[in-house]
Amino acid sequence: MIKEIQNIFRLCFILFSGAAISVACESEPDELGMQFFQNGTAQGTEESFDVVAYNVYNNDALEADNDRITEATLGAFDEANFGMQKSSFITQVRLSSYDPDFGANAIVDSVVLQMKPLYQTATDSVVTKTYEDYIHPDNIAAKKVVSSYPIKKYGKAKSNFTINVHEVTDFLYSTETNFYSNQQVNTGTLLGTKSFDGFIRSIKITKDSDNSELFSRDAGLRIPLDKDFFQSKIIDKKGSFELKDAASFIRHFRGLKLSVVENDGYIFSFNPNELSAIIYYKYDKTENNTTTRTQGSYTLDLGSSNVHFNQIQYNRSNTFVNHVPSTPNTSGDAKLFLQGMGGPGAEVVIPDAIIAKLKNLYKNEKVGLLSAKIRLYSDEVLWNNSYTKPETFATLVKTIGTDNSSTYSFFPDRDIFAYSGVYKMVNAVNLDKNPAYYEISITQFIKNIVEKEEANKPITINVGSFQTSSTTGGLLGTDYTTKAYAPQRIVLVGTDPSLDANPNPSNTKYAQLKVIYSKK
Repeated sequence: MIKEIQNIFRLCFILFSGAAISVACESEPDELGMQFFQNGTAQGTEESFDVVAYNVYNNDALEADNDRITEATLGAFDEANFGMQKSSFITQVRLSSYDPDFGANAIVDSVVLQMKPLYQTATDSVVTKTYEDYIHPDNIAAKKVVSSYPIKKYGKAKSNFTINVHEVTDFLYSTETNFYSNQQVNTGTLLGTKSFDGFIRSIKITKDSDNSELFSRDAGLRIPLDKDFFQSKIIDKKGSFELKDAASFIRHFRGLKLSVVENDGYIFSFNPNELSAIIYYKYDKTENNTTTRTQGSYTLDLGSSNVHFNQIQYNRSNTFVNHVPSTPNTSGDAKLFLQGMGGPGAEVVIPDAIIAKLKNLYKNEKVGLLSAKIRLYSDEVLWNNSYTKPETFATLVKTIGTDNSSTYSFFPDRDIFAYSGVYKMVNAVNLDKNPAYYEISITQFIKNIVEKEEANKPITINVGSFQTSSTTGGLLGTDYTTKAYAPQRIVLVGTDPSLDANPNPSNTKYAQLKVIYSKK
């Protein structure tokens, strides 16, 4: 604790001397401020206070469309605390050019859906096989190198999946339409299926004679699709009104759904805008009165201009149902179940009696508040596993309006300490241990309540992190988080309502407010 207090003093000194953000430790009436640092007279005291923490059930749904998923998810994961969570991906399909000419007598050879899951690139993770005696289809002696990369997974690492691709039969409108993760769509023809072992592969083929490159393909997952479907749906429609413009085409061919057959395994991510489908075909090409069969290809547009969203299903466990009420238990929950991709979050409220005590310390005992943090521990029993714990949370201040509506804002600490170089909204500690714990820095939030009589408001916590601008590095806004595609989950220790009646001083690993203040 001494080291932490020293660090806080050091931060306050830096902020004070920097002038630009001196408000954090500036002397004011009835506040000792920088006087703490004179002649080594500062004395730091750390005190812990109980807070009320409870689950917030999000109805297992959230917006999961173009505006929210810079990464899409696919897969299924089932475990005892949260139950089964299964993610499918739905996307529209557009032509890359309208009224296309595929040539005379075009016949489809094959159709391939390509996706690029996020994968591990560490050298010791890659498996490389070299075929020195490979013969290229053009009867050329060559070398073929196949490199296999394990994808990044959350769940049971050794599970295999069967990935299905179906035609979507519902009209999906435009990217202006909001789609939530509980959106259901009807499907028709099964267009393709693929047994997936969790690895994506790159291929490189070079000539034996001069080592020149004959073929190269980046790492990815390729799913063969029904060539007859695309022959009749697209190639045979050459010159028709269905292929004349985007509005007609997205009503003719309404979309694709990617899903997995299994209900347990893992969840993985991919960039939805890197998804593509390529039609390989042959057509008659006539030159100098000679007609030859010529290879052609046509790439369908599955990128950002299309509606796409994740459809997420749940089959909740008894443990989850017994701990997470459908309406918040504002007196406190013993366990907090936090889960990304539409699962529950939590709220923390500092009791008015604690605020009154801090105000008394400030006004009557002339203390200066140096640090305030919410500390939350992972549950040692329910969350005793090897699953990767969340590295941070998306935390906000909740304001309830007179009409009972809710709005959210960043902590004032973000503005006060943003340029200090040491401020971190959420600090995760001992993630590789049991228990781990998280500290949410709310110093300025508490100071404003205690010193400026601002309203005491709930603190919301969700799995995920805030997204930042690629140009400025600043946060994009309170609505822009990764929670729509963050697969992590965790069980934390909340506030046991029985604590007040049956206090257990030896048990300190529950939701608390940790305050450090100083006085002469």
